[in-house]
Amino acid sequence: MSMIIRPRRLRGNAMLRKMVCETYVLPDQLIQPVFITHGKAIKEEISAMPGQFRFSVDKIGAEAMEIWNAGIHAMLLFGIPEKKDDKASGAYAKDGIVQRAIPAIKEAAPDMYVITDVCLCEYMSHGHCGIVADGQRIDNDSTLELLARSAVSQAKSGADMVAPSDMMDGRVAAIREALDNEGFAGTPIMSYAAKYASCFYGPFRDAAKGAPQFGDRKTYQMDPPNVREAIKEVKLDIAEGADIVMVKPALAYLDVIARVRDVVDVPVAAYSVSGEYSMIKAAAKNGWIDEKRAILETLTAIKRAGADIIITYFAKDVANLL
Repeated sequence: MSMIIRPRRLRGNAMLRKMVCETYVLPDQLIQPVFITHGKAIKEEISAMPGQFRFSVDKIGAEAMEIWNAGIHAMLLFGIPEKKDDKASGAYAKDGIVQRAIPAIKEAAPDMYVITDVCLCEYMSHGHCGIVADGQRIDNDSTLELLARSAVSQAKSGADMVAPSDMMDGRVAAIREALDNEGFAGTPIMSYAAKYASCFYGPFRDAAKGAPQFGDRKTYQMDPPNVREAIKEVKLDIAEGADIVMVKPALAYLDVIARVRDVVDVPVAAYSVSGEYSMIKAAAKNGWIDEKRAILETLTAIKRAGADIIITYFAKDVANLL
């Protein structure tokens, strides 16, 4: 049979397949999330996320060195304070958990790029991402001041970038103005611009001990069926000063990543969330999938969809595979 065009010609050799490969995932494009907890000498495995841990401040330096030596040069910090209140005071306290962790990381790995999550849920006694009014309503505008204070406090402690994840309207503008007024005009903002009210956050809520005590987060996180709304949110955040926009979760929202990539000219990040991590871990433990191949295939899909940056709990472990 005579065929002029044979696509298999470019698949017949491993070196040739690499030569014509369209999508690459590189360690420098990955960010490792970490959880910082109160106490001392703590490295506590998270039951819902095998292989992931909560670290006390005195242990986070050693972990930062491991991450750096693996070839991952950026971390995203989440804090778990000892005490919580209805004003999230631990989020912006000078001696807050994240504020103390940043210098410890910089001392151990001076060139590590430290990104801090700017949200209030881990610090609120009720577990919501904003101030509660009338016993149940999340008050958008009064929350903005606390978010701005948190971002400034983290920047003063040495954060290289701040990442607001609360999904309050106007938070990027409030944070940008506060940072600029405090002398941090050069501190970038990576906005959780299209963050959906997803079921895939379950293991994270166990890890960060930040599940809401009542109701849910559907009045501020996005409704999963909507994509035009995501584009609106992304454009608003860019107009308010976001330097990088993020889609979260990643794997179930590849179409959203692709749509966002098509309409913006800023870098696009995607957060491969805890549920995505734990599903792969569970399936691999049962022998249903090849863990290493599943990780690389997942990250490649996220990159292929258009993400420039991927936040993944697999970052440190997968760096050698890449």
